[in-house]
This record gives sequence, C-alpha cells and structure tokens, in this order.
Amino acid sequence: MITIYLKQYNKIIRNADTELFDDLGFDDILWIDMMQPTIKEQKAVENFMEISLQTRQQVEEIESTSKYSESENAIVSNSNFFVPVGGDSFKVEPVSFTLSNEGVLVSVRQADMRTFREAEKRLQMNYRNYSTGYHILISLLEVRIDFDADLVEMVGRQVSTLSKDINREDSIDKEVIHRINTLQERTMVLRENIFDRQRVLSGIHRSERFPNDIYPRLQLMIKDVSSLISHTDFTFQRLDYIQDAALGLINIEQNEVVKIFSVAAVVFLPATLVASIYGMNFKFMPELDWVWTLESGLTIPVGYIFALGLMILASVITMGFFKYKKWL
Repeated sequence: MITIYLKQYNKIIRNADTELFDDLGFDDILWIDMMQPTIKEQKAVENFMEISLQTRQQVEEIESTSKYSESENAIVSNSNFFVPVGGDSFKVEPVSFTLSNEGVLVSVRQADMRTFREAEKRLQMNYRNYSTGYHILISLLEVRIDFDADLVEMVGRQVSTLSKDINREDSIDKEVIHRINTLQERTMVLRENIFDRQRVLSGIHRSERFPNDIYPRLQLMIKDVSSLISHTDFTFQRLDYIQDAALGLINIEQNEVVKIFSVAAVVFLPATLVASIYGMNFKFMPELDWVWTLESGLTIPVGYIFALGLMILASVITMGFFKYKKWL
C-alpha cells in the first residue's frame, strides 16, 4: 500500500495507484509511505525517484554504515521500530528511509506502526512546519523517541513490581527467575534499539544537507536518547541486583535443607555407633544376659533396654550441644 503526502496543503492520497506517479513531479510530493509494498509498487517508486530502495536484508544489517549513509542522489537511513504484540510485549520491525536531493522522503515498512499514525496527525495539525521530507523524517524520529521513553518507563515499572513481589514472597520459584530473564531480555532489546536511534541521529548531525532549522531540535533529540540509554543501563543494573538477590535467597533455602539433613545425620551418629558396637557379635557381651524377672514369671531384657537408652541419651546430648552452640 502506498500513501502519498502532497505539498499541497493537507492533501493525502491513500492507496495510491502506481500510475499516479506519471502525473506528479518532485515539486508535488512531500512524503511517500510504503507499507508492505508489492514488487510493482516498489518498482514504480524506484522509477519515479530514480534510485534503488533498500532490501529487507540491507535494512536489517547492524553495521553503522547501514544505519545512515549519504550518496550523490540520496540519503539512506535504516532504523528499528517497536511494534506491540499484545500485553506488555513488543517486537522489532526495521524501517527504511530514503531522502532524495529534492527533499522527498520515502519510507518502507512491513507493519502498521503507531509512530507513523502519530506523525501523520502532527503533519495534519501543523502542515506548514513540514515543508520538506527532512522535516518529516525528524518528526518521525521525535515521535519514536517519545514512544521509546514510554517503553523504558513501562519496563521500569515492571522491574519495581518484580522487586516488591520478591520482597513479599517467602520462597523463590522458577517463575520469578523467568520474569527476571524476560525483563533482562526486554531491557537489552530496548537499549540496542535506542542506541540504533543514536547512531542515526549522529549521522544526521554530521550531515550538512539538512535544513538549518532542524539542528536545534536534533541536539535535543540526541540529549534525550543519551538519557534513555543511561536509564536502560540503570534498569539493567537493577535487574542484575534483583537476580543476585533472588539467587542468594535460593541458596539460603537450599542451605537450610542441607543443614537439616546434616544435623539429623550428626544427631543420630552416636546412636548408630552404639548400634554398630552391639552388632559386632562379640562372645563377651554381658548386657545380653541382663534380665529382670517379674513375680508373674515375665522376663524383661534389661540389656536391650539399656542399649536403646544409651542410643537415645547420646542423641539427646548431641542435640543439646548443638543448641548450646546455637547451631540450631
């Protein structure tokens, strides 16, 4: 689908036919927005602009030269935009921008994005401030940075909620670790893409082909992006601290379990020793002959009871020693 924004006041042609370019010139067009373009539509725009548009593979490259480059005929800039996918999740979609020497902007994207809808609203509300495609590109990046700030704040709130949940819980389970890993991944993606925005803005700032009235806005945008990068760094450090604290709590819980088994083993060690001694089958074991005969003729094996009592006494003494040392 092609949407053409004309320089004529507030005139937008949606779902434009490719044959329309035969009746238009560079002086008529401000911005050509292509969403999921067909091969025919892309060829028509390339013929009209007399340039080759970026392929998706070229747009997704991470080299700095692929993010912003200038040639004799055009300026090419590629940047990643966030697209919500339900709830608090989002995915990354690459967008390609091409600016001709005549100031016509061409954007190519594969998904509907809130950034472009908001930029269109600004364009319609204050059309006179967007006299060239250079101004449109800066406006799109401004809106994107505002939305990036919203995402950074959202992740910050999620981290705060996670921290409170961990403080309220008595034990840490796999779900908490999974939430930490998910937030770490989101923060990393945010930081990478905000840094991507910084590289694009740096390229524009070094350029001498943009109108002079853009550079003051550009400096503010670079400052905002630097602040967002610092904030994401702080969020990532905070997540590292939360992860360390959660793993520390898990280790404490595991140590408590090991401690219980260790104490149980030591407490019953003397009793086991006594039982082992009486299990050696020595010939001389007078305790075996200790019996107590009642008047009724019933005999009680006193030696057996003595051995049991000795084992219980040894365990009680060991337990008392542990408590005295405050090991329990």
